Amino acid sequence: MRLRLILSFALVVLIATLSLVVIVRLNTAEAVRNFMFRGGAAGVAPLVEDLESYYQEMGSWQGVGRTISATQHGNSGRGAGAGQPSAGNNASGGSQNLHLRLLDSDGNVIFDTDGNWANETATSEEMQRAIPLHHKFQTVGYLLTEGGAQFTTDNETQLVEQLNRAALIAALIAGGVALLLALLLAHSLLRPVRDLTHAAADMADGDLSQRVELQGADEWVTLGQAFNHMAASLEQAEDRRRALTADIAHELRTPLAVQRAHLEALQDGIYELTQENLLPIEAQTHILTRLVDDLRTLALADSGQLALERVPVDFSALVERVVNRFQPQAGAQQTGLALTLDVDSVHFAVDPQRIEQIINNLLSNALRYAAGGSIRVRLARTPERVTLSVHDSGPGIPENSLPHIFERFYKTEKSRRSAYGSTGLGLSIARKLAQAHGGDLSAANHPQGGALFTLELPL
Repeated sequence: MRLRLILSFALVVLIATLSLVVIVRLNTAEAVRNFMFRGGAAGVAPLVEDLESYYQEMGSWQGVGRTISATQHGNSGRGAGAGQPSAGNNASGGSQNLHLRLLDSDGNVIFDTDGNWANETATSEEMQRAIPLHHKFQTVGYLLTEGGAQFTTDNETQLVEQLNRAALIAALIAGGVALLLALLLAHSLLRPVRDLTHAAADMADGDLSQRVELQGADEWVTLGQAFNHMAASLEQAEDRRRALTADIAHELRTPLAVQRAHLEALQDGIYELTQENLLPIEAQTHILTRLVDDLRTLALADSGQLALERVPVDFSALVERVVNRFQPQAGAQQTGLALTLDVDSVHFAVDPQRIEQIINNLLSNALRYAAGGSIRVRLARTPERVTLSVHDSGPGIPENSLPHIFERFYKTEKSRRSAYGSTGLGLSIARKLAQAHGGDLSAANHPQGGALFTLELPL
């Protein structure tokens, strides 16, 4: 890429240099030609323009003598009428000491500053060095100067060649300096690319801790920020994957160990083969089945393949039904479970089984941590969405756990997971189900104490 960038710079420099040389050659030749053969060297270029303007306005050379005489005395120009002087180009200087003769298109002398031109005709040599006067692309006369520097076509060729040579040398020097700057700029511009390339190569080899340094505020910094964000996301994903693998192994190990111990006890005759002794094995089988089902639900949700069977339901009645189902369990724990409906009835399409799964998880968690306390469930509605909040009087969620509360297998009290028969996937699944409905599930600590979970669903 560095070579391509340098070659690109070199191509730009080459095109710019060639264009400069061509333009300079064309303009130089034209400027030299105008200077040498349009009166510039003799100092009569303004007079040439005045004479052409005079002929364009008057249509003839009648009365032109006053214009030439006025020019020689420092008052170039013509009046509105023939032969009347007016403000114009000032040709004083070199032209005051020149012998000027105005010729018609056939070479006959029309005016002579010496005053002697009767029946005088210019020679062929004089015609070659005379300045042609044009009107509508036709030669209408000539201005012949004597007494100043005289130039020929050979002089023009030599001068143009010298100027072109100087322009070419200047272009080569400018091109060389530009190429040197291109090398320096290419090195500076490609340094962030090299850093990104090396970091990406290290990441491809498995080192996800790679980051690039950010300096400035240009597009490279934006690209570097995107790369660093990507690297951080990949590193976090890898950490979560490893933690998930370890957690799954841990969750599977406990029920399998219990099953194996009971089966070995039955095989060795320590336990009799009775219905009662088979119950622990059956319970651990249910735990394994639930864990596999939860993992499958999460996998489907992550891949966007979780099928929702949406049907129109009365959401208020659905919430009330699920809360009533938990009333016996709450009463057994001496926990107050209250439901407040801010809206009597709200109908919209959801998957009722998945919604019940979300509410079941929230109420189960609340009963675990608010035993002997109270749980308040409230359903509210706005024009765009419904909001279901579950507030318990438990100890709340530790501040350092709030950002991780919906992570898989995360548990604020890991030692209590086995006692409650939890897999640590309930909240993760609940949030995925809420998001699959186009809503969300959030967690916070209530200002009055306890945990507050809020389910929001669009209507």
